[in-house]
Amino acid sequence: MMLKQRQNAAKHLAEKLYAAEHALDEAICKMADLIGYMPIARIDANLSAVVGQDAISEAAETLSAMVGSRGHLVATHHRLAETRDQVGLQAMALGSGDMKPPVLAEETVENIVNMVDRAA
Repeated sequence: MMLKQRQNAAKHLAEKLYAAEHALDEAICKMADLIGYMPIARIDANLSAVVGQDAISEAAETLSAMVGSRGHLVATHHRLAETRDQVGLQAMALGSGDMKPPVLAEETVENIVNMVDRAA
């Protein structure tokens, strides 16, 4: 009975971890898209290069902080994997490779394809 409780708790924790990872990756993509568009908007509006530079710098700082946060989330992922092993659930995957839930895996692949299409 206790093993089943641990497995259920680990499963729900992993789902929340995947959701947080996905949300942060999506936010990073959206921030990068915003930063990439800022110079285009300036050019389209026929404004001097100095216009909006502070906004671009602030946005870049935001992106940098988000990427740093992602690193902390990855470290959290690794710590949770260690914890999983400590409580005897080594057989349960905690997001390694293709072990992510299929819905999130499909969304991630779709987002990556969309990013590549936009960049091309």
